[in-house]
Amino acid sequence: MHTYTALYDNRQDAEQAQAELTRLGVIQADGLNIADQNTTGFSADRSGDNKGFWGSLKGAFLPEDRDVYEEGVRQGGYLLTVHVDDQNAERVEDLLQQTNAVDIDEREAQYRQTGLIPPAGMPAGQTSMGRTEGLSQSQAGQDAIPIVEEQLKVGKRQVERGGVRVRSYVVETPVHEQVTLREEHVDIERRPVDQPLTGGNLAAGDLLQERTIELRETVEEAVVAKEARVVEEVVVHKNVGERVEAVDDTVRHTEVEVERLDGNSRGPAR
Repeated sequence: MHTYTALYDNRQDAEQAQAELTRLGVIQADGLNIADQNTTGFSADRSGDNKGFWGSLKGAFLPEDRDVYEEGVRQGGYLLTVHVDDQNAERVEDLLQQTNAVDIDEREAQYRQTGLIPPAGMPAGQTSMGRTEGLSQSQAGQDAIPIVEEQLKVGKRQVERGGVRVRSYVVETPVHEQVTLREEHVDIERRPVDQPLTGGNLAAGDLLQERTIELRETVEEAVVAKEARVVEEVVVHKNVGERVEAVDDTVRHTEVEVERLDGNSRGPAR
């Protein structure tokens, strides 16, 4: 069994990666988990061990990377944990590398530079922020406390909030029409005649021979033809507008309090 962990700066990227992993069809139902700072057991207090939270992720990453993942979650990030069997581990690893996961090495350097996580070799849970002893020393033998200040950066992301689906389909409607049709019928009528052949151009021999008279009957039939015509159009388009939204949040910074230790009782200086 392999376990992979990826850190994302926003939930949309984490859920997209989760959906792509699900589509692989090689991960069990309980093999995917997204955790954030609201997950049960996680504490934003760096002085605590967060054993409940991180204990559930034991083996998901190298122990030396815990500070980076912990600070990433504390900063509002999302931790995606994947459990997969050995046979499909390579496929999962390739897919994770194609997502918008945070570069852990780059993020570690950033956190260490700003003092958000302890320098390499310092015990976990202790950072240069808020420490009152064990200060770093410069080559000149001077003690130094870094002053750290957070800056608020407001970005944008697209989220779906609904839409319109237009579907055309065929409906059959019965149609009743009437048409007048013409029919021809041949009637035969026999009339009794009793008269002698007298004069004229016809002699008795002309009539005493075979003769044929043929008349055809015709009838009209209804012929149905259909013609498709466009009678209306449904046009779907977007109207794009802009709005200004105020973002309220808090940023942190460190301050230095200097207290003179010369034997006299004096108030703290800032």
